[in-house]
Amino acid sequence: MDEWTTGYTRMELEGAQERYGVRFPPDLIALLLVRQPANGYNWAAEDPRIRTMLDWPFDMLRFGVEDGFWWPGWGDRPTAPDERAAVLRSALAAAPRLIPIYSHRFLPETPNEAGNPVFSMHGFDTIYYGANLDEYFAREFGGRGVIGPVRHIPFWSDLVERFDLAYAFYDAAKRQAHQGAGAGVRVARDGPS
Repeated sequence: MDEWTTGYTRMELEGAQERYGVRFPPDLIALLLVRQPANGYNWAAEDPRIRTMLDWPFDMLRFGVEDGFWWPGWGDRPTAPDERAAVLRSALAAAPRLIPIYSHRFLPETPNEAGNPVFSMHGFDTIYYGANLDEYFAREFGGRGVIGPVRHIPFWSDLVERFDLAYAFYDAAKRQAHQGAGAGVRVARDGPS
């Protein structure tokens, strides 16, 4: 099965950027002018999947926040869910926006230059899936697993490289909850080792 199909016209890509309020980095434009993933998003027309995926980072991180995760750089964790959502929304407004490129794989919008890493983003479980678009697609469609040096992207790279900070908060919150329910209860870590 061929994973690729024909690309878009420049006009279609300009329309997509306007329609969705995003700005494609130049290497994404260059790729999409030539080819696109056969089962990817349809940037040439309104695609509800794209709208869903543009909201995905907030939705997935909010799910994690409500499960007990918290990023220390956001300050004290509010007690009310709507206040936590407001802090999260503000934090993501300050972070580079993620452009969906295939499934739950994303390319940061900024810096608007070639060579941004591709993130596989599922809430606080976020990893690098390629140091750049070429490396990402070689991994996604070709099975190659090596990831080269990665450009640092504010917040997103920190989330990948320092995931332990969010998990430490989660572990501490779970321990407190269990200590309140009964002293001496041990809590297994639910996050990655």
